[in-house]
Amino acid sequence: MKFIEGNQIDGLAVISSLDVTQLNAGQHKFWFRAATDALGQSQHLPVWVFKGETAGKKMVITAGVHGDEYNGVLAAQAIARFLKGKEIAGCITIVPTVNLSGLINHNRNFFSSDPDLSGGNLNRHFPGNANGNEPQRYVHNIWHKVLKPNADLAIDLHTQTTGLAYPLYVFADFRLKDALQMARLMNPDALLNDPGDPGILETVWNENHIPSITVEIGVGRYTDSAMITRAVDGAINIFRYYQLLDDAPKTIKPTLESTRVTSISAVQGGFILPHVSLMQPVEKDQLLALHYDSFGEEVHEYRAPEAGVVLSHNVESLRAAGSLVIRLIHPE
Repeated sequence: MKFIEGNQIDGLAVISSLDVTQLNAGQHKFWFRAATDALGQSQHLPVWVFKGETAGKKMVITAGVHGDEYNGVLAAQAIARFLKGKEIAGCITIVPTVNLSGLINHNRNFFSSDPDLSGGNLNRHFPGNANGNEPQRYVHNIWHKVLKPNADLAIDLHTQTTGLAYPLYVFADFRLKDALQMARLMNPDALLNDPGDPGILETVWNENHIPSITVEIGVGRYTDSAMITRAVDGAINIFRYYQLLDDAPKTIKPTLESTRVTSISAVQGGFILPHVSLMQPVEKDQLLALHYDSFGEEVHEYRAPEAGVVLSHNVESLRAAGSLVIRLIHPE
């Protein structure tokens, strides 16, 4: 635990690293100095810590890794409000706004002043690089100084990106017992076996023997209160199962579990109207969406290449060539 001596923001201590084992039991709020911007001005992340009197699991919850995914941020904040005044065992650390520059710009990506930097998806840069480019250095500090040292288990809260919708949908590596258990405890609409890709926070957690899940909470940018409530309830269910909270967990409900999805992309730019809804079963060759040109003339039909369930569809009609239109998940 390293405080920046004499430095406070809005009356809260500023830290450059976090070690929850050094904290007294209780509730703590800090500003974590993650990095500096191109003007040399410090960038600070809000960090909540809820530490119990008794020993238990250490849980870390993150949100806002993508800057246009507000439902995850709102869910993380709601979890913190729920925990205020509660007696817990172990420790729960919440970092609700990881990608500061993306959030400020209402954009999925990390924004850098480096003119040579291409590709700003922060969730492809974990665990970072102390000597790398700007986003790699940024996530290196967050990973090594806040996240990794304080977790036995982890939950990363997201939504579908701008222009698209998801149900309550969880990625988990089925090879990891605790990851699969946490995913099921969320009581999601769908669950995908996710062995992981390089640079993704969930993957890096798992590679470091810290079971984790990625939770997708509805549509990008726009608030879905019902979906947020379900995500918060799911997180509380996980806390209860791992005895961070006293109450018994709720019953796990059956959900659609799969190892495979099919993504259907726009064949050209235009206006695309879905003809299906989330979690709707579809048969092979069933109409999924219609594509119109700028005159309003129909130019293409999107049909299901095989049977499945609608996992995602566009909610913004204007789609660029190659952008996602429909994603199907295929039940086992």
